[in-house]
Amino acid sequence: MEIWIIIFICFFIFIFAWYIHDKYVQRKHQILVNYPIIGRLRFVFQEFREPFRQYFGDEKFYESMDKLEWVYSAARDKVNFSSFSPSQPLPKPKFMLRHTNIVLNDNEVENDFRVTFGEKREKPFITSSIIARAPMSDGSISPEGTRAFVQGSKLGSFPINTGEGGLTSNFFVTHNNYNAKYITEAKGNKKQLKIFKLSKILFNLPVAVDIYRKIIFKKDPLADTYVFNKEKECFFRPNWDAPVDSFPKEVPEDMPDIILQISSGLYGVRTKSGEFDKQRYKKQMSFCRMTEIKIAQGAKQTGGKLIANKVTPAIAYYRNIPAYKDAFSPNRFPYANSVEELFDFIGKLQKISQKPVGIKIVISDYENIVPLAKEIKRRVELNLPYPDYISIDGGSGGSATAPLDMMERIGMDIRDALYLVDKVLKDYKIRDKIKISASGKILTPDDVIIILCLGADFVQIARGFMMSAGCIRARYCSGATKHQCPVGLATQNKKKRKHYFVNKHSEYIKNYHNQILKNMKSLLAVMGVKNIKELDKNKLIFLDKDSKIHDDMDALFERRIFLKKDNNKNV
Repeated sequence: MEIWIIIFICFFIFIFAWYIHDKYVQRKHQILVNYPIIGRLRFVFQEFREPFRQYFGDEKFYESMDKLEWVYSAARDKVNFSSFSPSQPLPKPKFMLRHTNIVLNDNEVENDFRVTFGEKREKPFITSSIIARAPMSDGSISPEGTRAFVQGSKLGSFPINTGEGGLTSNFFVTHNNYNAKYITEAKGNKKQLKIFKLSKILFNLPVAVDIYRKIIFKKDPLADTYVFNKEKECFFRPNWDAPVDSFPKEVPEDMPDIILQISSGLYGVRTKSGEFDKQRYKKQMSFCRMTEIKIAQGAKQTGGKLIANKVTPAIAYYRNIPAYKDAFSPNRFPYANSVEELFDFIGKLQKISQKPVGIKIVISDYENIVPLAKEIKRRVELNLPYPDYISIDGGSGGSATAPLDMMERIGMDIRDALYLVDKVLKDYKIRDKIKISASGKILTPDDVIIILCLGADFVQIARGFMMSAGCIRARYCSGATKHQCPVGLATQNKKKRKHYFVNKHSEYIKNYHNQILKNMKSLLAVMGVKNIKELDKNKLIFLDKDSKIHDDMDALFERRIFLKKDNNKNV
């Protein structure tokens, strides 16, 4: 019998057995009973839906696909010009920027993008940029991803927020000029060092470092808590058990500007029993410029959620929690049972660190901000502690892990929330006492300009920086499914993350930030604005669904936020 006949018979038997199994044996999938074999195409398409959805059709979640393409092009330092028309025009309603007839040249716009936080603190934070990478924890992000963000932050001279995972070893990746008093080093012997140098010749540095790490630490579960020092050819990590006097008095120059976020889990600044650790906090603030207390986030009003398979021994070490157990933080910050208690705790942190301390909140209505404004006003008059800044997250604020039912049901859009907070603080005559930071679906230079016009002093961006770091929006960040982040950015899976290009993406991250500032200058020039401090709501126009123009922002937001009756239903 010829071979092709045998293959055909085997194939027929296989298909027939598969048919019998789907129709008469399995009882897991109803559709396969009625549509044996072919019904499995449904599951194939489901698998392809998320990772490939962005390549087909119009963008529905963001304003347009063009904005996403801008981010990817900016990260690669490409010229961001379009031809003929946008591929997907911005939907109405939308904000428009007022331009001037006598425009400026780009070089007439000032390069001053600094913001000062905590003017009254002993150590104020003067940022080098008006843009920061928003909070994203080492844990939800891979160690390699965090290192790329840290290197990009240093290269681009912009602040980086640790996220609630706290200050981990990966934030020290640029800190090579350290004092051994507060650092633990691990270096191979002569033989191991020769293997490392040979590996560099045969392969590349990241692969050689990975080999070097394995031969030094072998199966030590805490090997990932060390980062590599290229100059000394050794691994190192902060020694948090060292005496507080061993730590630097000023932030080392070779570290980026870091904002330390503290959440309800107190990760990084907690004892094993979960209490606030004053000494650990003081040590960490030797390397950070200011503190942000996370009260709420747009995508979730619960505590942070890191599922068990992301709580590796390294992450457990950083957070002082058990490994491979769900890290679900309490919903409420432990020192925020009242506004007064929260502000007293803020005062405690200000005193310990001598640096600015703020809070991150989400706004649903007028009642969310008024109690805070009243208490701030009272404390200003009595010379009691209050936040140096308020960080506002939009209702659609991103998260690697959040309840789906909260993602679009809690919190205002960042523009509405920002206007409301700015207005209330002005009404209580305390706006000059508080800086406002804003985040939430801010991707491109025009987004930043609009946010600044509506009252923000500072902008924190998450999604844009994620995309610049290689994110393809596959939506596998949580690790809760059988799939992991395909690029190795938002996973703790070693097979996926160890091939992530740290140095390449750190350049992309730097480029994205720099392109935003560069293109902001072009927009400011067209608007006739020489300095970002000149921006206010009078520089905006609003186009509603019926193409009606609204040039009075106060009247517009009165209708949008305070629900006053108005004949125009399309605002």
